[in-house]
Amino acid sequence: MAVVELTKDTFAETVAGEGITLVDFWAEWCGPCRAFAPVYQKAAGEHEDIVFGKVDTEAEQELAAAFDIRSIPTLMIVRDGVTLYQHPGALPESALQDLISQARALDMDEVRKALAERAEAEGVAESPAQTAANAAV
Repeated sequence: MAVVELTKDTFAETVAGEGITLVDFWAEWCGPCRAFAPVYQKAAGEHEDIVFGKVDTEAEQELAAAFDIRSIPTLMIVRDGVTLYQHPGALPESALQDLISQARALDMDEVRKALAERAEAEGVAESPAQTAANAAV
């Protein structure tokens, strides 16, 4: 699958659906971003059932701010609208493949149950691990 450019107008719709979405927050001037790009592109070609998106942090500053992106590249993994992973730094191919495998293996019913229990224990109405779609709104 081709890597898709995400904007503030397309982000929520893209990550809110069923399945796995990877998001690469990057900028043209960023050397590590350019080094990670071929690894990300290769993974996109190998995992056609996963949406691979890119957010240009220069063009989409509001979106980058909504996710508190302070260092790039930052990779985010969202499954079924729930943010599972968000961490800065360019990854080697093996680490990216491992993260994808871990995201696939998760029981999302268990994840949602754990998030609900955590939110209840902390006495908050919404889980602290807010969904990516809600955070972008």
